[in-house]
Amino acid sequence: MAAENVIKQCVEVLERIMSDDTVPRNIRRSAESVKSTLLNVQDSEAIRASSAISILDEISNDPNIPLHTRTLIWNVASQLETIPVD
Repeated sequence: MAAENVIKQCVEVLERIMSDDTVPRNIRRSAESVKSTLLNVQDSEAIRASSAISILDEISNDPNIPLHTRTLIWNVASQLETIPVD
């Protein structure tokens, strides 16, 4: 799958997390940060993906994160890890 398609799918999942009222505000804010990182076309796809994975890793370790959201975040991180480093 092309890197742009992976990023597009990940952004859709992040938007779902951001609109979920059961998710704590700090996690939704971090998801928004990941989204803007992924949509920053100034960097290469590999750099955007690795930066996003770093933030997602921090989010997933938050003790207040709902279990379903943690699973979504792990899925997004796994998808981003498929983007090849140039």
